Amino acid sequence: MSDMEEKFPRALWVRLLIYLAAGHVFAAFLYLLFEVGAGQ
Repeated sequence: MSDMEEKFPRALWVRLLIYLAAGHVFAAFLYLLFEVGAGQ
């Protein structure tokens, strides 16, 4: 596991998690917009 940690610094993992979380929130927001638009 030490080899993986040396190749990928902790800052990179944190940035990756933030991008994943932001992407999921954005996708959920778009899905909600389409659901509301289709309901009207």
